[in-house]
Amino acid sequence: MSPGRMNQSHAPITEDSHMQYLLILYADPSGFAALSAAEMERAIGAYAAFNEALRQAGVLQGSNRLKGAATATTVRINAAGKTEVLNGPFADSREELGGYFLIDVPDLDAALAWAARCPGARYGAVEVRPVWARGS
Repeated sequence: MSPGRMNQSHAPITEDSHMQYLLILYADPSGFAALSAAEMERAIGAYAAFNEALRQAGVLQGSNRLKGAATATTVRINAAGKTEVLNGPFADSREELGGYFLIDVPDLDAALAWAARCPGARYGAVEVRPVWARGS
């Protein structure tokens, strides 16, 4: 990459640029519903601590928690080109997408290390995916 190119945040890209990875959190929502108040408080505290660790390390680019899949609306364009809008999630799965962390780290190994520290790995799964950089 040349030093003059720009990434998605419009910051210059340099040869020593890090790569962005999305840590995608999946969990069975019934598992959270079964937690006691004390367990829920510990889980929320663990996520807050993880978020702060990412921030302190300077790798956090963004994060958010999502509402349950029952609140989803799915949009498709059928073969005839007609828009179809359906209430509910696209996938019928026990686990659902619950949130994400966007991080900027040197490589996949660093992203995997952060994923292993994420509380989501204890409550479900954390999928790690590289962000498709423009011009790649």
